[in-house]
Amino acid sequence: MRKSSVFGPVLAIALAMPLAAQSQETLADIRQDMVVLSVELAKLQRELSTTGGAGVVLSGDQLERINSIETQLQRVTAKAEELEFRISRVVKDGTNRLGDLEFRLCELEPGCDIGNLGQTPLLGGDSGAAAPAPAPAQVVATDGLPLGAGELAVSEEADFLDAQKALTDQDFAGAAQMFALFRETYPQGPLEVAALIGEGRALEGQGDTREAARRYLTAYSGFPEDNSAPEALWRLGVSLAALGSAPEACVTLSEVAARYPGSDFIAQAEASKAEIGCQ
Repeated sequence: MRKSSVFGPVLAIALAMPLAAQSQETLADIRQDMVVLSVELAKLQRELSTTGGAGVVLSGDQLERINSIETQLQRVTAKAEELEFRISRVVKDGTNRLGDLEFRLCELEPGCDIGNLGQTPLLGGDSGAAAPAPAPAQVVATDGLPLGAGELAVSEEADFLDAQKALTDQDFAGAAQMFALFRETYPQGPLEVAALIGEGRALEGQGDTREAARRYLTAYSGFPEDNSAPEALWRLGVSLAALGSAPEACVTLSEVAARYPGSDFIAQAEASKAEIGCQ
């Protein structure tokens, strides 16, 4: 069976999403500048209308001020359009790479029907905008909430703890369903990444390594700056090894230390590399 390199798309997606988020923030700043310039231009127009209209002779300073504002407005408008195009391109490219990775993961697993993969959803939603990141600090405790989860609704906390308990009790089918329902009920919440990792672990417990790898990929590629991203990357590497793609797994596991120096999951990644026999 053909085994193509899959870490390239993983890393590309991880890099693409922060770029989209950064561009989106810059775009908001530019749009704010456009509003300020438009207001300033409107003020000048009102000054003209209250001082005689067409019969007014503008001074050199006034003309220079108007021309300067119009030039700046044209510049920021063009820059906003350029950034919107870049965001759209990043999202489209990331979506294509994610679809390619899902295809390759399916190739690596015996019995996987490529025809049932379906169409990869657009990263960030239909609008093409980058998805808002959940609250940081998602280090998962052994039997409870992630450390630093912050303020949670009573029902949100209870639902997560129920899913975590099912996972701890090795009720893998129940835990997978509960984590999936949790993410559907509380989308983009502070426990989003922890729920993705929990669902992946539950799927692994059922022997569904390919779907588990997809959950880890989603957690890592969607939220690469999250504190739990090193764990997601480590688990993705282990899943790739279980799917029979040891070279790609070794590269992925090596990236834990390279991208997240000081992470507690570097030790796990190095231990996994030793078990796989990475050089």
